[in-house]
Amino acid sequence: MTTHTAVDVIRAKRDGARLTDSQIDWVVDAYTRGAVADEQMSALAMAIFLNGMDAAETARWTHAMVDSGEKLSLDVGRPTVDKHSTGGVGDKITLPLAPLVAACGAAVPQLSGRGLGHTGGTLDKLESIPGWRAQLSVDEVVSQLQAVGAVVCAATSGLAPADKKLYALRDVTATVEAIPLIASSIMSKKIAEGAEALVLDVKVGSGAFMKSLDQARALATALVSIGVDHGLKISALLTDMSVPLGRAVGNSVEVTESVEVLRGGGPADVVELTVALAREMLSRAGISADPAAVLASGEAYETWARMIRAQGGDPDAPLAVGKHKHVVTAPSDGYLTTLDAYAVGVAAWRLGAGRARKEDPVQAGAGILCLAKPGDRVTEGQPLLELYTETPDAIPAALESLDGGYEIGETPPTRTPLVIDTIRG
Repeated sequence: MTTHTAVDVIRAKRDGARLTDSQIDWVVDAYTRGAVADEQMSALAMAIFLNGMDAAETARWTHAMVDSGEKLSLDVGRPTVDKHSTGGVGDKITLPLAPLVAACGAAVPQLSGRGLGHTGGTLDKLESIPGWRAQLSVDEVVSQLQAVGAVVCAATSGLAPADKKLYALRDVTATVEAIPLIASSIMSKKIAEGAEALVLDVKVGSGAFMKSLDQARALATALVSIGVDHGLKISALLTDMSVPLGRAVGNSVEVTESVEVLRGGGPADVVELTVALAREMLSRAGISADPAAVLASGEAYETWARMIRAQGGDPDAPLAVGKHKHVVTAPSDGYLTTLDAYAVGVAAWRLGAGRARKEDPVQAGAGILCLAKPGDRVTEGQPLLELYTETPDAIPAALESLDGGYEIGETPPTRTPLVIDTIRG
């Protein structure tokens, strides 16, 4: 049996060598057990950030992270398909999408996360519904998938524990942006979750983690490659995140907008992306159904209500709205040419909709309503944005974030396609 040391593995990657399967298996397992110290894994993460990993290394690293914990078995009598978004501003798509795809005949096990910084978290949004709970046992997940067809909940602690430990380390060592580590982090959790098919929504633009199309395409390609290597039916959509999705950014305001979509209304961009992702998910799951027709029929809303009730929530309960409101108005006549997703996301975060650290609380009723979107004609003094918060002292900092985040011009902007490209495995 080959013996390894942390120093040897770090040195190999520092010097640009390709790590062997044996080295990868050993170092991920040893780090999970505590036999490799944080400072040693920090050095290795930085070496990976600087020198990269090839597709085979990344796939093996993902495999080792999956093997660090348990794997769910989702034999629920329906094809299982999941969606993962790399995160954006106003990205509430999981909320209407999971019940829509379930209403079309698939089972959707959506293990989601919380927000950090300017990107919102699905669990934070759903927790603004009175009574709704995120923590479910594996038996509860399977039971709900069988009965309802969709579940959105927190990942169990036994799934890919190596990733949980490494993610926290990357966050404090400036190694988050390493594409092999991003890809293996996302895919290890999704593979351990046990779905047969996966559709990825890889965001690109100012409000996304990947700012350039080249970066986003590289990440999408890496994710799809890992999925294929693990036998998943997988696709990745590259979607625009230069402008907030929909009109609502926050927690309860995004739930309200999602319900509007499920009832047959809602903003056109949210409907467009929900239907596009649903089509891809159903195609990967081998189900021939028209999600647009199912959305219009009201069946998806009924599935949503059952999904919320199954997790203790009241789908008819009134939702929190921040007590303090501030309106941002147009400084002149013209067309709204820019509404920067990052600026709006940071403003919503500062109002209390997000958190700076994982343990921070969030305000259910904090957020922003975008009353105009790029391309809209506006007049001087017309409301552009409504800011809501429980802490009025936060409003000046939010307004500072929005400074330069919107512009009025004489001609309407060129519209960027919402779905830029699709990569299929």
